[in-house]
Amino acid sequence: MSVPSLDSLEPPKVGATLQALRQTQGLSLDELSRRAGVSKSMLSQIERNQANPTVAVVWRLANALRVEMSELLGGERPAAPAIERVAAHSIPSMSSPDGLCQLRILGPIDLAGQFEWYQLTIEPGGALESAAHEPGSREHLSILSGSLEISAGGSSQNLLCGETARYAVDGPHSIRNKSASEAAEALLVVLHP
Repeated sequence: MSVPSLDSLEPPKVGATLQALRQTQGLSLDELSRRAGVSKSMLSQIERNQANPTVAVVWRLANALRVEMSELLGGERPAAPAIERVAAHSIPSMSSPDGLCQLRILGPIDLAGQFEWYQLTIEPGGALESAAHEPGSREHLSILSGSLEISAGGSSQNLLCGETARYAVDGPHSIRNKSASEAAEALLVVLHP
């Protein structure tokens, strides 16, 4: 049985894996650099396989990308648990500048840009105004409480609790709570082509 010499062993090339993970998560080199505390030039060299990162740099990158070090090093991805539980305080949310609309991001980050779902709460008089998404995109809005007005494609519809609207969002669109006193809550699903 022959054992390979140390001269024939090469460190793992993490460049392609790093680039794929970064792009899947929609991160620029600048953003990953900021998150990981690794210079943009070093990241660029690693992605082009012109530099091999130290263990400390791989650890920082794995944490910034929220993956296991073994995945970044090209190993097998650990098996997903049968049930993945996400604590309420761990679910990211966004609010409109006026504070009248809140979106809780229920979908996993790795599906962003493909299939997204949100819990939407709009206070009385609030509106979620959106620019056009890419051609072929659609939203599905199901009202859980209150009522909302949907405007898309030059048309408007009022939806009551229990109703669902499905509409194209490749143009400007909005979801508005016209109530003077009642907040509205909905489940918003966005499908990208």
